[in-house]
Amino acid sequence: MSKYAQGIFTPKNPQKYIGKGSIKYRSSWELSFMHMCDQNSNIKCWASENIRIPYRNPFTGKNTIYVPDFFIVYEDKQGLEHKELIEIKPSKEITLEAARSQRDKLAVTLNHAKWAAAFEWCQRANIKFRVVSENEIFYQGKKK
Repeated sequence: MSKYAQGIFTPKNPQKYIGKGSIKYRSSWELSFMHMCDQNSNIKCWASENIRIPYRNPFTGKNTIYVPDFFIVYEDKQGLEHKELIEIKPSKEITLEAARSQRDKLAVTLNHAKWAAAFEWCQRANIKFRVVSENEIFYQGKKK
């Protein structure tokens, strides 16, 4: 049995979901993000794991595919539309400074190869790429 929350998400606003098939979450963080996408009125549409980006694996040298977690289209306070590709990752897999183990360091290296390809792909498509960690998902604001 997996120690991570996994399952199928059923949106309350299915008209906002532009992906195909059932909506699978692979962690409680992804599930929290899905709830936000579904319920936030500024998010006009969203999809999960619907974009495939080619990249070269730095360990094997082979070309493979990276599938970012989310694509969202949202409207800001000025009414301007923005498109973003979003990856959900624990902070320990984002930077070498935050990596706690050798496994985390290897994950950081692999992730950076994926994200470099995603940044290039997004630049060509006029989409922003962003990595979101638990710090952003569960941010509660600064306490005074």
